[in-house]
Amino acid sequence: MKKLSKKNYPTIVKKLLPFFVKAGKKSIELSGKKLKIFIKSDQTPVSNGDLAVDKILQDAIRLITPDIEIVSEETVENNKVGTRTTFWLIDPIDGTSSYIKNKDEYTLNAALIVKRKPVIGIVFAPKKKRLFYSYGKGHAYEIKNKKKIKLQCNLIKKNSVAALMNSSKPSKIIKKILTKHKATTFLDVGSSYKFCLIASGEFDIYAARPRAKEWDIAAGHALAEHAGAVVSTHQHKTIVYGKPHFYNPSLLVRRSKNI
Repeated sequence: MKKLSKKNYPTIVKKLLPFFVKAGKKSIELSGKKLKIFIKSDQTPVSNGDLAVDKILQDAIRLITPDIEIVSEETVENNKVGTRTTFWLIDPIDGTSSYIKNKDEYTLNAALIVKRKPVIGIVFAPKKKRLFYSYGKGHAYEIKNKKKIKLQCNLIKKNSVAALMNSSKPSKIIKKILTKHKATTFLDVGSSYKFCLIASGEFDIYAARPRAKEWDIAAGHALAEHAGAVVSTHQHKTIVYGKPHFYNPSLLVRRSKNI
């Protein structure tokens, strides 16, 4: 890959997509009885499926963009501490609990961060057979049933507001935000699949308190924003990446600025 520029983004994505399909197949192959669970130093679970997917994605990214640092949830301890503005963020399997229970909400994620902002996002939900990707505003897509669909969620007109949550028992803060935005229906989804459902226009809003790490939201952030959604903190501030310890601020994702 020559010097990184916006012109390279579509090519990078095109080269990466087959590896996401390969990694998705591997995740399904290892699910169920073949799954082995380990407990990480932070007391969270990881499986042989997470590690296998991580290797496939990291190997592919190194092959395609060898000069760009990779920060992955599963190998972050190997990264040097320091200020970084251009790098990859990978969450090989987001929604590990869903994956361990052999459910279908889990996703494979990678985002390219340039100048601390997500410029490429790829999110694959293998058991749902839905592959999402984006590489700039107006360039967000889904591949479903071998068809490429352009995503423009902000152009969809609705008479009601459907909200996504990361818990069936949201906090008072989240309830207040969703009430303010006149949400009438609610669904609990435990992975970055939430961003995909907003990017596709199926749902309208998602709000979360500061939680998780940057790799959990970066790819979904890129996808939703490039599809026309508005992604910010609760105070409507811009979310940037490469923060100390990769901690997330609060999060508010709206399908349209009119939500």
